[in-house]
Amino acid sequence: MLARFNALSLATKTTTLTIAALLTLALTIFVIADRSITADAERQAAERQETNMRVAWDVLRGHGEEFRAEGELLYVGDKKLNDWTQPVDLVKTLVGGTATVFRGDKRITTNVTKPDGSRAVGTTLAAGPARDAVLGKGMPFRGDADILGRAFFTAYDPIKDKAGNVIGVLYVGIPKDEALAAVSSLRWSMAIGVLLATLVIAAGIFALSRAMFRPLGTMNAVMQDLAKGSTTIDIPGRERRDEIGHMAAALVSFRDAAIARQRIEASSREADAERQAAMTILNESLRRVSQGDLSAALDARFPTSYAELRTNFNDALDNLSTLVGTVLESTDAIRSGSTEIATASEDLARRTEGAAASLEQTAAAVTQMNGRVGETASAATRTVERADRAITVVDTGRAVADDAVQAMGRVAESTKGIDAVIEGLDKIAFQTRVLAMNAAVEAGRAGEAGRGFAVVADLVSALAMRAEEEAGRARDQLTATQTDIGAAVDAVEKVDSALSEIVGTVGEVHGLLATIATDNSAQSTAIGEISTAIGAMDRSTQQNAAMVEETSAAARNLSDQVERLAEHARAFRVQGDARSARRNAFEVAGPATAQ
Repeated sequence: MLARFNALSLATKTTTLTIAALLTLALTIFVIADRSITADAERQAAERQETNMRVAWDVLRGHGEEFRAEGELLYVGDKKLNDWTQPVDLVKTLVGGTATVFRGDKRITTNVTKPDGSRAVGTTLAAGPARDAVLGKGMPFRGDADILGRAFFTAYDPIKDKAGNVIGVLYVGIPKDEALAAVSSLRWSMAIGVLLATLVIAAGIFALSRAMFRPLGTMNAVMQDLAKGSTTIDIPGRERRDEIGHMAAALVSFRDAAIARQRIEASSREADAERQAAMTILNESLRRVSQGDLSAALDARFPTSYAELRTNFNDALDNLSTLVGTVLESTDAIRSGSTEIATASEDLARRTEGAAASLEQTAAAVTQMNGRVGETASAATRTVERADRAITVVDTGRAVADDAVQAMGRVAESTKGIDAVIEGLDKIAFQTRVLAMNAAVEAGRAGEAGRGFAVVADLVSALAMRAEEEAGRARDQLTATQTDIGAAVDAVEKVDSALSEIVGTVGEVHGLLATIATDNSAQSTAIGEISTAIGAMDRSTQQNAAMVEETSAAARNLSDQVERLAEHARAFRVQGDARSARRNAFEVAGPATAQ
């Protein structure tokens, strides 16, 4: 749309913009005037509503001053308002519009009609601001309302009984379409007048702009001819003192410049021919260079006026040839080096992986050895504890052996006393036997009187003999007991000596076991540190293996890139036999080296 507008002539665009501005101004004036007229009509309708309400109250109060309600019935004075149409019809006759009397929110008399033409008696007041204000708050309401599908300017007043209770509503209203009918007619008249005035002014502006911009059209035609290369045209308007005269003077300058340019163009045609020839030769050489032929130097056919370009081009080709040869040599060396790096990296990767596996096995073995050394240290510690308990037991045994030796010594001493007692008994038995013999002698002397005493003497003698025999056996038994006690004392002393040697030996074993336990603990700690170090070495070796694999992949990638670079470089045909031979050698040796 904007492009089409820009394609119009200046006169058309100016006229269009002016008419558009006039239409905008006319529309603005029309809108402002319409709003002002509508507001004035609404104000007049509101004033009319107040008049209608006063008339309606006067009509009702003509029948009484007090209102009362009895059920659904509403009275003013003694007159029942239900279905009494005279008051509302009288209001319509006096001031126009509509009137209604409500009992509560129900119409009991009205001149408002339904769509079928009957009075809307029995219908209710719709919910809204009017009902809330009058029935809810007991206050008058003024404003717009929709009544049975039609817009009205309305006024509602509460009807109160003598106690001040709202018992009904008095309504008067004017249909909006009737109140604004004159405004609509005036609106159309004003719109037609504004439109006609706008068209007349637009026609005058169009004629004036056409006359004003006609010289510009002539000047435009002259500029078009001048742009087409015509230098013999006459430029009008040079005598004017306004912008048209200034434009004419500028066009004269443009025409003179065009004439001078034609002269310059005529003199530069030969230079253009030489430049065209130079560009053709240069284009051919560049085409050969683009195909990889670096021997496409500019020869003597190149125009002499572009000798510097020829020299620079040929020097650039020589430098490029040298560069490509160097690239070929470098790519061969890089390819060989990258291949060696890749091979070495792969070997190093394999060795690193092997070292990592060995380190992992070593770490596992060291971990097992650490566990076994720890178990050995624990066993040595437990052995030391048991040796301590053995030493304690042996010490207890030595103490018991000492007690036994002492007890046996006391028993030996006791046997000596028993031997003395047995010896005393033996003496008593001997003396008793002697006494028995004396008694027997005396009994023999006594004869028949001493016979009983002789029997007793025989019995005492027999008893003394038995006592001697028993004392002899007791001495023999005591002698055997003393011999056994002596042997037992010797055995207990030997046991004590053996226990002493055992204590010494166990002490030495205890010392050796304590040393072994300490050494095992130190070895466990050292092996744990070695295991940690080997684990760290294993992780480092794994990382080194990953890095070596990455290095190998990078070397292979570098070899591939160098091969591609060599392929691109071999696409060029450089100057000189030596370079060609070297390039051919690279082409033959390159793939073998890459392999």
